[in-house]
Amino acid sequence: MKHARTKPLPRVAAIRVLALSAAASQARLAVGSMLIPCALGRAGSRAAKREGDGATPIGRWRVGEVFYRMDRLRRPRTRLPVRPLSRFDGWCDAVGDRNYNRAVRHPYAASAEKLWRSDSLYDLILTLDHNARPRVQGHGSAIFVHVAGPDYPTTAGCIAIARLHLLRVLERLDRDSIVCVLASAGKKRPEKASGRFRARAGKLRARGKQRIQMERGTRCKISA
Repeated sequence: MKHARTKPLPRVAAIRVLALSAAASQARLAVGSMLIPCALGRAGSRAAKREGDGATPIGRWRVGEVFYRMDRLRRPRTRLPVRPLSRFDGWCDAVGDRNYNRAVRHPYAASAEKLWRSDSLYDLILTLDHNARPRVQGHGSAIFVHVAGPDYPTTAGCIAIARLHLLRVLERLDRDSIVCVLASAGKKRPEKASGRFRARAGKLRARGKQRIQMERGTRCKISA
């Protein structure tokens, strides 16, 4: 008896990374109605990303291709382009090199991360177009969504989730999907949040002025 092939999960246009603050190194990944725990960079998240700063870049990043370890898991189900990793795959992180923030082959003359690892972190990789078009030297390289380690340790700037969760996420993405890294879970619309902050700050300043005037009035009565 043949088993019916399960239908692919519904596509999602965007997945959001929700952290409590820009300094937080753990967050939640919102994929449709799912909330998935994830790890971020050791320095939290940052809009002005720089090479080696340990921060996950804030912004909207289009998804790219998927790499996977064919010796460790089956080809993932996804609408994205998929390629098995080889022992020679790398990603250049050498600032000033002509292939900075690009896939390269080892051995490579300049500094380049090895994608074939002894641990499981790169068993499954989703590339993002951070600092891709245009590529700016020193503004960060090799920002991926990859497999998280035990207990979700911090990353060097990537987003890390459990392998099972990553497989499910990949089923829901296509070439037009984006990953949105937000500054904090409470700042989905920064312009409104900053407006509220300014209004609250204005009220506090007004209260402070009233308090000072009252204190001055009291002092004048006492001296009289």
